[in-house]
Amino acid sequence: MRAALLIQRWYRQYVARLEMRRRCTWNIFQSIEYAGEQDQIKLYNFFAYLMDHYTPASSERNLISHIFRENDLMRDIEWERYFNYKNIEIPEDYCGPYLTFPLTSSTVTELVEAFRNKQQLHSRYVLQLLGETWKLLRLLPNINHVSTCHTKEITICGDLHGHLEDLLLVFYKNGLPSMETPYVFNGDYVDRGKNSIEILLILFAFLLLYPNDVHLNRGNHEDHIVNLRYGFTKEVLGKYRLHGKKILKLLQKIFSYLPLATVIDQKVLIVHGGISDTFDLKIIAKMDRHRFVSTLKPPKSRRIRHKSKLCDQEPDSEKAGAEDSGSSARSAPLGIRRTCSLISLTHSSSSEGVDRSLLQRRSLQSHDSVEDELQERRHQAGLGASPSRGDGQQSHCSDKDAELTEAVEADAEEWKQIVDLLWSDPMSTNGCMPNEVRGGGCYWGPDVTEEVLNRHNLQLLIRSHECKQEGYEFCHNRKVLTIFSASNYYEEGSNRGAYIRLGPDLVPHLIQYQATRTTRDQTLRQSVGRTERSALRALREQLFAHKSDLISAFQKYDPDNTGWISLKDWAVAMETVLQLALPWRVLRSQLVSSTQDGMLDFHSWFKELAIMEPNKDLAHTNVLETLYKHHSNLETIFRVIDTDNSGFISFEEFRQTWKLLSSHLKMEISDEAIVDLAHSIDFNHDGSIDINEFMEAFRLVDSTHHDMGNSLIGAPS
Repeated sequence: MRAALLIQRWYRQYVARLEMRRRCTWNIFQSIEYAGEQDQIKLYNFFAYLMDHYTPASSERNLISHIFRENDLMRDIEWERYFNYKNIEIPEDYCGPYLTFPLTSSTVTELVEAFRNKQQLHSRYVLQLLGETWKLLRLLPNINHVSTCHTKEITICGDLHGHLEDLLLVFYKNGLPSMETPYVFNGDYVDRGKNSIEILLILFAFLLLYPNDVHLNRGNHEDHIVNLRYGFTKEVLGKYRLHGKKILKLLQKIFSYLPLATVIDQKVLIVHGGISDTFDLKIIAKMDRHRFVSTLKPPKSRRIRHKSKLCDQEPDSEKAGAEDSGSSARSAPLGIRRTCSLISLTHSSSSEGVDRSLLQRRSLQSHDSVEDELQERRHQAGLGASPSRGDGQQSHCSDKDAELTEAVEADAEEWKQIVDLLWSDPMSTNGCMPNEVRGGGCYWGPDVTEEVLNRHNLQLLIRSHECKQEGYEFCHNRKVLTIFSASNYYEEGSNRGAYIRLGPDLVPHLIQYQATRTTRDQTLRQSVGRTERSALRALREQLFAHKSDLISAFQKYDPDNTGWISLKDWAVAMETVLQLALPWRVLRSQLVSSTQDGMLDFHSWFKELAIMEPNKDLAHTNVLETLYKHHSNLETIFRVIDTDNSGFISFEEFRQTWKLLSSHLKMEISDEAIVDLAHSIDFNHDGSIDINEFMEAFRLVDSTHHDMGNSLIGAPS
C-alpha cells in the first residue's frame, strides 16, 4: 500500500509538471499571436492616417489608397461582367475536377475527393463557383435562423484557418453536409493554413447545394486587409497566378456578404467573436452588412450618397468642402487633422471597477469621441453656421445637420456592433473593457453574458475566435462555449480540434479529434516536448529581433557597464521590452543556460540564443534589426504596394516600402542603406525584387537542430 501511494504521488507530480510546461508553452504561442494582431491593427491605423492627413498627390498616400476603395462603386451587372468566366479556356491537359451548374451531390463529393488528393480546381470553375455564391449570399439575412428536429442534429464547427485535413476529418467522422446533416460554420476559414481556398470552395459548394442546411458566419479573418498579413492573399496568388487578382476581388465582395450570426431554435446564439454590454441583435439584423468590406475601418457613410443635395444654395467653394469624408483630404494642406474613424476599434467601456491590470499591453487605438467626430463631419460637409447665410438657408442646413448627426451616430453604432461581434473575447471578471491584447473588440464578463442572454431570451452563446487546447472551453457558468476546429494550430500536438452536435434538447455534445496520426500516437510527454521546443524557437527569434532594445533595457540595470545584471532585473527588462505577459522567471531555466551567483552576462547570453542571422555582413545593422523585428509588417506593406499582384516590386517601390515603414515606426532609414539591402537580394540584376524570396532570405532561423532535452520546468528526477 505504501509503495502504491508513493507511485501515485510521483505520478501526480509528474502530470502536474507536464501540465505546467504545457500551459507555459501555450502562453508563449498565444502572446506572440496576439502581439501580431496588435501590429496588424496598428499598421492599418497608420495607413488610415495617411489617407486622412496627406494630400492626394503625396506618394505615400498613392501607395496604399487602393486598399481603401469601396466595392460598391460598380453596379451588380458591372460586377458580373468583370468576373465573367466564360472566356477562360480549360486546357486539354487539365486533370483536375470539373463542375457543372446547378451543382449535384455527386459533383460536390468529387470536388472534395479531388482536394483530398491534392488536385486544383481550374480558375474558370473557381470564378463561376464564387459568382454563384455571391448571388446567393446577397439574398441571405444578416442572422440565419435554424430549427432542430427529433430526426437530426445540427453540427457546429469553429475556426478552420486553412486546415483542410481537419475539415475532411470532421466530414469523415460526422458525414458530409446534407439535408439530414446540417452544419453551421463559424468563420475564420482562411489564413495561417495552406489550404484556405480549398476550404472556401468546398463550403461554398455545399452552401449552393443545400442553402437551407449549410450556414456560414463571417469571422474576423474574412477581411482582405487581414489576409494581406496572414497568408491567404499569398496563397491565392501562388495557386492562381493568372486570375488570382480577380478571385481575390470577388472574395472581398463575398466576405462582406457573409451572414454575421446564426440563431438555433431562438435559444442558441452563434457568433464568431462574442458580445459586449451594448450588443443588440435588432441593430445587427437591420444593418447593411456588405458595407463593412473590412471591419478594421468604418464604411463610407450612407450620407455620402446625398452629399450633392446638402445645402444646395452654397457657393461652389463651400460645395468643394463637402467631399467624401471617408476618402482623401482632396484640397486640405498637409498637417490638417481629419479623423479616420467614427470610434476606436477598441471597445469604449462604460463599466467601472474592472481590473485593468489584467491586460499587460496598452491599446494601440485612439479614443476619439463620437461627438468630436460629428463636429468634424459637420464642418467637412459645410454644415456649420455661416454669417453670410440667411435664416432660411440656416434652417435648411439645420435640418440637414440633424440628418447628418443621426447618420453618423447610426454608422458608429453599427460599426461598433460588428467589431465587437467579430473580435471580442470573454473574461472571468464582471464588466466590459477594451480588448487591449488584440487591439479590437472588447473583453466581456459573466454579468454581460447574463444580461445579453436574458434580454434576448437566449440560453447559450457559442463562439470561436480563440484556440483552445482541448478544442473547446466552457465559461460564464457554462453559458458561453468556445469551439475551435483547427487542431495542431500552433504546432503539431499543440491542441485538439473539436466540433459540436446540437439536438432538440439544445445540450451541446462535443467531439474532439487530432488530424495527424503521428500526434495521436505520441505520449503526453512527447507531445508536450515537441510543442515546447517549437514555442521556444519562436520566442528566441523574438528575443533576437529585439536585441538592441533589450541591451538598452539591460544597461539601465548596469550603471557601471560591467555587462552583468541580476536575473530579477533580466526578467523585468524582458517584459518591459517585449510586452508579452509571460512568466519570465519560470522560463529562465530554458532561456538562460549559464549564470554566476545569480548574475547574467547579457552580451554572452545573446550569442547563446542559437539564432542564425542571414546577410549579417550587410553594413547597415539598424536596417537588418528593423527587418527582423517588423518582418510581418514589412511583408504586409509589400503586398499592399504590389498592386498588380505579380509578386515582384521595382527598386523604387522597394524604397517607398521602407520609407512607409520608417514613417510608421518614426525612425530614419537612409536611402543608401535601402539601396544596399535591395542589391543584396537582386541576384539576377534585373531591377526587380521577388517579394517571397526577399522575405525568406531575411528570416531569422533557429540554428539548433539537436533535440533540446531541457524543459520549461524541469522534469522530476
